[in-house]
Amino acid sequence: MDIQNNLKNILNKINSAVQKSGREPGSVKLMAVSKFHTVEEIKQTIDAGQILFGENRVQEVCEKFDELFAYKNDIQLHIIGSLQTNKVKNAVKYANCIQSVDRIDLLKEIEKQCAKINKTIDVLFELHTGEESKAGFESKEEMFKAMDLIANGEFPHINPKGFMTMAPFTDDKQLIRKSFKELKAVADEAKIKYSNFDLGELSMGMSNDFEIAIEEGSTMVRVGTAIFGERDYSK
Repeated sequence: MDIQNNLKNILNKINSAVQKSGREPGSVKLMAVSKFHTVEEIKQTIDAGQILFGENRVQEVCEKFDELFAYKNDIQLHIIGSLQTNKVKNAVKYANCIQSVDRIDLLKEIEKQCAKINKTIDVLFELHTGEESKAGFESKEEMFKAMDLIANGEFPHINPKGFMTMAPFTDDKQLIRKSFKELKAVADEAKIKYSNFDLGELSMGMSNDFEIAIEEGSTMVRVGTAIFGERDYSK
């Protein structure tokens, strides 16, 4: 598996999609999703210039990222998987951002653990736009209730930066596009409603649909398989 060549190819495809969409060069960031991939594999992407990584499981983060931060101390880590409250303590220790905020109880625990270590952390609000099995706030109204609490000063260690969603796993491009359009519309509404927040981040699009996501306004795509190859779930 030529990870560095895969990374180069993905970056070229991102740049091409950005250009075709008439957007500004550099307006879409690449997150390398490194779940179930080894420290050595991740180091290959770091050596090729990749600094932004996403992980789903906090336990795996604890096992890998001390060594990776020692290898290059300016890499960034986002938690992108569904996060249990009992995992938040370690999540905020390692992560720059938690993308999978989907309930108020989680915000409360993030605030509690960040206050203990005097750290402010970025968050993205995950909106459910796809399959029934996916996490995320079920409606924009529920999500706005959570954002109201931050606007009212309830969580001073939490910095809202935007939104995340997962499109349905399907070959139907119209369904995928619909999912991304829904998040973009809600994000545009939130930017007006919460004008004091910097809500410019739209994390949407993965290995199989990131080009559609870019067409619909994504600012960050989450790509794992197309960079690292198929995951070894036995690890």
